Parts: sequence; C-alpha cells; structure tokens
Amino acid sequence: MKDQKKWIITVFISSFILSAIFSGLSTYLSNFNVIILTVLILFVIGIGILFDMIGVATLTAKESPFHAMNSKKRKGASSCIKLLKNSNKVSSICNDVIGDICGILSGSLGATLGIYLVNLGMNSILATILISSFISALTVGGKAYFKVIAMKNCEKIVMKVGYLLSILNKGGK
Repeated sequence: MKDQKKWIITVFISSFILSAIFSGLSTYLSNFNVIILTVLILFVIGIGILFDMIGVATLTAKESPFHAMNSKKRKGASSCIKLLKNSNKVSSICNDVIGDICGILSGSLGATLGIYLVNLGMNSILATILISSFISALTVGGKAYFKVIAMKNCEKIVMKVGYLLSILNKGGK
C-alpha cells in the first residue's frame, strides 16, 4: 500500500511538471503560423499514439522470450524484462500520463489554431468544429489502429523500446 501511495504521488508530480512544461511551450508556440501549428498538432498526436502503442505492447507481451534473449546476452533484453515486470507502471506512464498530456496539449494547440483561423476570417463555429473533429478523429482512430498493431507485434515493440533504453542507459544488456 505504501508503494502504491508513493507511485501515485510520483505520477501526480510528474504529470504536473510535464503539463507545465508543455503548456508553456504551447503558449510560446502560439505565435507561429497555420502550417507550423498544424505540424505541431500532428506531432503531439503522433507522440500520444506512439506511447499508447508502447503501453499496450508492454501489457500484452510475455516475459519468457526476453529471458531467452537475455541468456544469449542480446542487447536490450534485460531492459525489456524490467519493462515487463513493471508493465502496469509502464502502461500508466505511457497511456495515462503521456497520453493524457498529449491529448490536452493537442487540444490547446488546436484552440490556438482556431483563434488564428478566426483572426484570418474563418467562422468561429466552423473553425472549432473542424479542428476539434480533426484532432479527435486522428487521436482516437490512430490509437485504435495502433493498438491492434501493438497487440500483434508486442514482442518486437518491447524489444525496440528495451534496446533504446539500453542505449540510453549506456550499454546495458
């Protein structure tokens, strides 16, 4: 129970800090034009989808193939095992923390884009409907599509994440 409380506090503080950083960035980026704002929205939606896919893959993958890879000293296998042993936390961070922050940030950037389009003469109701529908469709559709891919390719996805983590951790197994 004590570990669970510590985890919840850690997630709360991390979410607050990340949201503050991203919110500040989105406010700063509001001075850009339609094309740059659209690319940023697509980028943020893509990050949300990517992390959702990683979260699903870690929940779906089995640990046993990674133990075999680890016994053969395959780079990244031990990182994969750690990911899978902590799959609930990994999923919470990927799907909830990063996913929710990306959703909020894409909405914030969408609102900024809407204001920009209204200032260019577009009807405010039309701008709001088009942008929110675009963001929702890409986010929900993208996550649905890539969840299927994550479930079918969970070991490959976890291996790529584990390999990347081993590189970032300076050469772990």
